[in-house]
Amino acid sequence: MHQLHTGSRRSHRAAAMLVGTVLATSALAACGPSITTGDATPSADADVLVAPTAESPSGEITIWDRSGDLFNVFDSVIADFNAKYPDITVHHEAIDIDAKLQNTLITGTDVPDGVFLDDAKVAGFSEYLWNLDGVLEPYLGDISEQKVGVNSLDGGIYGVPFDSDPGLLYYNATALEAAGVDATAIETYDDLLEAARQYQAAVPGAQPIHLEQSPFLGQLQLEMYASQLGTSLADDNGELRLDSPEYEQILTWLDTVQKEGLGTRAEYLSPSDIAPLESGQQVFYPWAIWFSFAPQQLLPETTGDWKAMPLPAWEDGGARSGAMGGSSFVLPKQGENSDLAWLFYEFLMFDEAGYTAVWGPNDVYPDGLNTSIPSFVPAADPAKPLFGPVEALGGQDLWATATEASTEIPVGTPIPTWWTGAVDYLGNNIQRMLDGQLTPAEVIDQSTQDIQANLVDRQ
Repeated sequence: MHQLHTGSRRSHRAAAMLVGTVLATSALAACGPSITTGDATPSADADVLVAPTAESPSGEITIWDRSGDLFNVFDSVIADFNAKYPDITVHHEAIDIDAKLQNTLITGTDVPDGVFLDDAKVAGFSEYLWNLDGVLEPYLGDISEQKVGVNSLDGGIYGVPFDSDPGLLYYNATALEAAGVDATAIETYDDLLEAARQYQAAVPGAQPIHLEQSPFLGQLQLEMYASQLGTSLADDNGELRLDSPEYEQILTWLDTVQKEGLGTRAEYLSPSDIAPLESGQQVFYPWAIWFSFAPQQLLPETTGDWKAMPLPAWEDGGARSGAMGGSSFVLPKQGENSDLAWLFYEFLMFDEAGYTAVWGPNDVYPDGLNTSIPSFVPAADPAKPLFGPVEALGGQDLWATATEASTEIPVGTPIPTWWTGAVDYLGNNIQRMLDGQLTPAEVIDQSTQDIQANLVDRQ
């Protein structure tokens, strides 16, 4: 999952991604492979991709990406790729991946060689994808462990990791300072509650903390919080583990925010979200790095007032970040030249010339792509920023903040094929809790029963 933005050049891409994620991946849940163990040895057969051995590989590849900013960024890197591989022709196509990929893979007609795909969908499509264990092996030690984890299934790795989306706490520093609240003193979620109470006392009527109203994004944010605590909806074996002290702690905190009137209920960057952000009624936003887009493009009245810090910890000394979303590149087995497409993604992600072109200044992002960071650790060097300070964050060095936060994300587990289907239960039940209809314990009990019976047991 990459950025979800509204009211911008990304809005169509965001809507397609959101709807497609819920529909397409849910549909694949019934036909996707079962999750057994994360440490099985992959078979040495035709499912394992082998890199080209020719000194100067040649051929044509078809690459699918969504239309929008990232399509334009990747498109601009093709010339750099051809400087290294002049005999590989890249046909870069803007596609509604959510609408088209599933049928294309099932029918085997006009299958692309490479596809940009949300991490949450990789497991559901894995039976149609190359196992990349072998070609990725030279780089595995330098890729974020969390990204390797979410792309792994039954001992194989099915995605070339693209971005890391560390969770950060965005805050309106100007408004908080005017209210006499020291945001930099926030180290735990209890501290965040206390800071919100102080702000509300100084600014009557304010509801300082964002509470997500979209069931899908609410579940995604819940997983960011859970990631901090080293857990997730499924364990390494794909077994549901929602019924746990960690999820109870998170849901109880969200319930407290709602019951004390400390939260603004709104869908991410919808008009009902933007208005309280601009008016200073909502001043804390725990979200992925991609919220940085908002003060740059959607918050003209408060641009420059915002800053970012690591997320609060759930307990003293705990992790100060968690993963929220992310995307990778996959290589369909029925693509005619997927081995050549591997060279394209290898260049983008692991070659300094490639990842510098992706995240560094370009025609799309003059100061660099500052809504994510590379999952390849050598490219995410805090001392060697690929994008510059963000003026909309008061000139903050977001690169340093985000790369440091990413190192605190605990190791991830494979995303199960049923994850987006769980939104019908867990995502909706979170909203019912925030409506005052369910307790945290009831959210866990009802969601666990429904997900197990309707999704896990039916695989």
